[in-house]
Amino acid sequence: MDLTGKLLIAMPGMGDMRFEHSVVVMCSHTDEGAMGLIVNKPASDVRLSDMLDQFDIVSDPPGRDMAVHFGGPVETARGFVLHSEDYVSSLQTLEVTDRLSMTATLDILEDIAVGKGPQRALMMLGYAGWGAGQIEGEIAMNGWLTADPDPELIFARPDHEKWEAALNLLGVDPLTLSAAAGRA
Repeated sequence: MDLTGKLLIAMPGMGDMRFEHSVVVMCSHTDEGAMGLIVNKPASDVRLSDMLDQFDIVSDPPGRDMAVHFGGPVETARGFVLHSEDYVSSLQTLEVTDRLSMTATLDILEDIAVGKGPQRALMMLGYAGWGAGQIEGEIAMNGWLTADPDPELIFARPDHEKWEAALNLLGVDPLTLSAAAGRA
């Protein structure tokens, strides 16, 4: 099972509060492990303008700003930009799907600041990471549902609506979900 490019949708009662009601875009999944970005948890105290200031990047036009999201609990000081396929860094961009890419180099912030970045983007600090076989085990234990990604859900929906909208992609009503796992 290759989860690269898929959405992970947290099930109720998964046991890790950092992932409660999370929607994760899986950027990479191999035999060695997996890496993803949470797309629906905005950081309450950080904006893109704060990051631009930290790196002495001048925004033109001034006031160009966006929320920064909590991408996951690993390397929370490291930045990642999940974005539309229309942008490719001159340094390195990872193609996640034919409609989603991820860039973690400083040049994307410089390009966003001057209006040359991707048309659609989410800035994250940190990422979600799993060791070999870990995410497969969490899925088997009813921790996550998986779905195909929807760029409209990822980039256009308000963060507080993304979890329910992701469940709706699967035809699941959140009110019918149970935190209990079972086997027939």
